[in-house]
Amino acid sequence: MCDTLVATPPRTASGRVLFAKNSDRKPGECQPWVQFPAAAHARGSHVRCTHIEIPQVAETYRAMGHRPWWVWGFEHGVNEHAVAIGNLTIFSREPLEEEPGLIGMDLVRLGLERGRTAREALEIIAGLLEVHGQGGPAFEPAGAGYHNAFHLADPDEAWILETSNRHWAARRAPADTCSNHMALGSDWEIASLDLESFARGEGWWSGNGRIDVAAAYRNPFVPAHISEGRWRRSRALLADTGPPLDVARLQACLRDHGEGHATWTGGTTPEDEAHFTLCAHSRPVSETTASLVSELPLRRDEPWPVWVSFGTPCTGVFLPVYLEGLVPPELARGGEKPEPDSAWWTFYALQETALADPVAGTLRVRDEWRAFEEWLERERTRAEAEARAARELDRRAELLTQFMARVTDEALTRARALREVLAHD
Repeated sequence: MCDTLVATPPRTASGRVLFAKNSDRKPGECQPWVQFPAAAHARGSHVRCTHIEIPQVAETYRAMGHRPWWVWGFEHGVNEHAVAIGNLTIFSREPLEEEPGLIGMDLVRLGLERGRTAREALEIIAGLLEVHGQGGPAFEPAGAGYHNAFHLADPDEAWILETSNRHWAARRAPADTCSNHMALGSDWEIASLDLESFARGEGWWSGNGRIDVAAAYRNPFVPAHISEGRWRRSRALLADTGPPLDVARLQACLRDHGEGHATWTGGTTPEDEAHFTLCAHSRPVSETTASLVSELPLRRDEPWPVWVSFGTPCTGVFLPVYLEGLVPPELARGGEKPEPDSAWWTFYALQETALADPVAGTLRVRDEWRAFEEWLERERTRAEAEARAARELDRRAELLTQFMARVTDEALTRARALREVLAHD
């Protein structure tokens, strides 16, 4: 399960594109934030993805993103060209291919490493999907796979791509959301050549007009309440006629527990639509394990932060990271078992302690993080101004690296101290 939101001008306060995503995964699955430099590759080389090996391209771009500890690809991320991509499970009536292929997270990373715009990344993902298919465990190492949707954005436009095995369709999405809900109708702009003929051959589409993708491909046996409520809620939040949207507003969207609920209250089951909120506490199905918000820059030569959170965002805090510097090792550290120096495991421990009493615990955590967020905003403004003034790119990268290290150390120190306080209250 996942949710994405993309907002574009004139709905944004800065006049820039905003991209946000919650990654909802198996409860307790570590999802560190990792970074890869740009690289040149030898002719004829290959790259090993999660389940299969595919031909490598001559050049890959600098990219970073959240990835489940056992997966090669990203749940969501950004690249040096200010392209942002996230994937989501969707439920097609077409059986998943039995042979392993690329999984959605592989395709996110491949799109970021190879695409200079959202449209180019979409075409790369679609082409790879047609050649290699999608299949193999994706929710857990020994579990099932799934079909994928993708939200893609750059500083100029955004797209939604929905897939079913090697079939796909896409349209531009100036301001839209995705929530595991197959939602493309007949409004798609580009698609695989066999999108309609395959559906007709299977008896899923007999209309005379343009094929309605969701009507033809959506699996009618998957309960709609798993995704429909979140889809309606995210669209309502994005359409809110209040102040223009900014990073803080989208962070609040990712922390949303339903209308009127500032905290997760519990007391629901997977049979209830209210069990599946944007900030997911939907055990045993899934829960939010990582989040991202980014304001995509108009100028790539200035430092631009990507805001990342670990675990449920309602109990965590968003930290700014920069492609121009080196991400602190604590953010990139984390495997199957708890590790004391892993940011993900540190925030997960705080999450579990706070949610022992969800209402009181979450409110206490949010109060404690408020002072840190005020300090962080002052420090961020100062650090970015200093980086902009640096004449040499190496010096700028050094300054941003130092800033990220200082912020990470302070955040982890506070998270550990707060957990101790909650544990003894």
